[in-house]
Amino acid sequence: MSENPIFVVHKHSAKHLHYDFRLEKDGILKSWAIPKEPSDDSKIKRLAIAVPDHELDYAKFEGVIPEGQYGAGKVEIWDSGEYIPEKFVSDEVICNLKGKKLNGRFCLIKLKKNNPDGKNWLFFKTLSSRC
Repeated sequence: MSENPIFVVHKHSAKHLHYDFRLEKDGILKSWAIPKEPSDDSKIKRLAIAVPDHELDYAKFEGVIPEGQYGAGKVEIWDSGEYIPEKFVSDEVICNLKGKKLNGRFCLIKLKKNNPDGKNWLFFKTLSSRC
């Protein structure tokens, strides 16, 4: 059995279709909402918005969140697997994803400009040794 942490991407049909990217860290799932489908193409960068952390058990959740509850709508697992963390700090995450759809070195970089609440990040695959 591997000791690498897990990741999961939930396809979430709430008010607007989006993808919730979640990384296991310190016993929870750090989470970002990505408005468009995540890409394995290093030329495509996606906005990722930091959202509340989730319990680790949520990584296996698929189903419907009832109307009136936070995140109401259909949730399905779009991709999942393990990841190898390279860097995990307050404004930058670099990790190697080992999923069915997302494979390779990915970066999450907190945007510094036009980001008053600090929730906006950029998510992308990189082929270089740096983000």
